[in-house]
Amino acid sequence: MQSMAEGLPGAGPEPNRLLLVDGHSYAYRAFHAIGGLRAPDGRPTNATFGFIKMLEKARGRVMPTHVAVVWDGGLDAGRLESWPEYKAQRPEMPGDLAVQLDEIAAYLEAAGILSVCREGIEADDLIAAMTAQACRAGWRVVIATSDKDFMQLVSEEVALLNPGDKSQSLWDAERVREKTGVRPSQVVDWLSLVGDSVDNIPGVPGVGPKTAAKLLAEFGSVAGLYGALDRVQPERLRPALQQARDAVLRNQALVRLSEDQSGAPALSECAPRPENRARLRQLACSWGFRSMAEAYGDGPPQQAWLL
Repeated sequence: MQSMAEGLPGAGPEPNRLLLVDGHSYAYRAFHAIGGLRAPDGRPTNATFGFIKMLEKARGRVMPTHVAVVWDGGLDAGRLESWPEYKAQRPEMPGDLAVQLDEIAAYLEAAGILSVCREGIEADDLIAAMTAQACRAGWRVVIATSDKDFMQLVSEEVALLNPGDKSQSLWDAERVREKTGVRPSQVVDWLSLVGDSVDNIPGVPGVGPKTAAKLLAEFGSVAGLYGALDRVQPERLRPALQQARDAVLRNQALVRLSEDQSGAPALSECAPRPENRARLRQLACSWGFRSMAEAYGDGPPQQAWLL
């Protein structure tokens, strides 16, 4: 059986392994996966319970030395200036989920896990910056998310853990290629051609995922593609590509994650702190999580309630 540490890019005697959790991605998934769960006082607790279970499952899979949960601090001003419709179609967060974010934050504080949010910085960019910082320090990184934008960060040092993947395998470059047909270094160009309905980014009409992958396999990049547009086959694609050229170049800037570290915490801040067991028990009781309350009662720590 594969150990928890095996399967990581460059697995071996590395001293530090950083787990970065896409907070809103996990919260939404937990909210929609579990329905009808409420505290004794009637408050919704489904997202809280699901988030905690998913987080601990990820920690058990990765066995990280350092952990951080990263949250969106708003839409990037530069992206909005470039494309005002960026993520404009997204509905408002459900009220029953919004009221649980503070509860999740309270859990993370009591559990000694860093929770990061910077005003005006999207979680994707903050995670990219923290990943770059960790890689420069020689660390390994696992990003827990279902967001396909993060495939552009996959490398020998960086893997993805998709909570929707029942196999719980860590996505490396080969898995990205299987999923998209391109290398991680080509994901930005691939998404720029295909578009991203989740972020309200339109692609090139008539160019789907397979066609985009085929074009990038032949021409290497968007720059290479437009430098040899007269050789594109079938010919019917040429007018669509030509007309969408400015949009594709704009899409590259929208899709490419920023590694600006001005808002990123120091890596040392990601080291887990001691749990506040009394506070965790108090929270569990208030939510009606009886097994969790028992696990944080008297005696040694117990995590069986999460299994």
